[in-house]
Amino acid sequence: MPRPSDRAGRPAPPRPARFPRFTPAERWVHQTTALLAGVCIAAAACLYVAPLAELVGRRRLVVTVHEWSGIALPLPVLLGLASRALRSDLSRLNRFDAHDRRWLGAALGRRGASKIPSGKFNAGQKVYAAWTGGAGLVMVGTGLLLWFPDLVSLSLRTGATFVHDWLALAIGVAVAGHVWKGASDSGALEGMWRGSVSRAWADREHRLWRQEMERDQGSGSPADRPAPAPMSEPVSASEPASE
Repeated sequence: MPRPSDRAGRPAPPRPARFPRFTPAERWVHQTTALLAGVCIAAAACLYVAPLAELVGRRRLVVTVHEWSGIALPLPVLLGLASRALRSDLSRLNRFDAHDRRWLGAALGRRGASKIPSGKFNAGQKVYAAWTGGAGLVMVGTGLLLWFPDLVSLSLRTGATFVHDWLALAIGVAVAGHVWKGASDSGALEGMWRGSVSRAWADREHRLWRQEMERDQGSGSPADRPAPAPMSEPVSASEPASE
């Protein structure tokens, strides 16, 4: 084993220009879910918006498309659970750390959340994932009650209809915001479509994840690979965006 003095004179390995962000399995899950959600929302719009209903017609077919695309929405995620990478990312999304609370506080207070270092997912992405996951389960449950109306009482059907309709509107607004935010960030789009992101984007948007990747790959310089700080230790919001 070489002595520390033998390694001291060696130049540090070059920093990677790009980092892998999402595997093909993860991208397939996201894109398939997005396709099913788009079909479901479009069919719902054709059922509830009179001009679209008149333009499309064939209401029974539209109802069938809406029902089956909605019931199929959880399937990509369930199939994707066979991927270790997806399970790891779901675990990340389900964990809210100290820096996430600081990020969310800064975002709600309009104090520049982008200056708060984030892991692979920032607090906003975690909140969105939790909200859409819960809302999706409620939509599937209420949708089944409407699909088989004879199984429940009139009062339950009325309540299910109310929840289903208004929650659908809220989901539509949230999904539109998600699409707009993603489309306005070329780095995020690149990560979802190509599976990798530039080092500059990772350092700007998800600095803690970038440091984690460099530690795992052993490719950063010793000065750029600090030991993981305890979750209770504050991270300064004024830390420079690049190192």
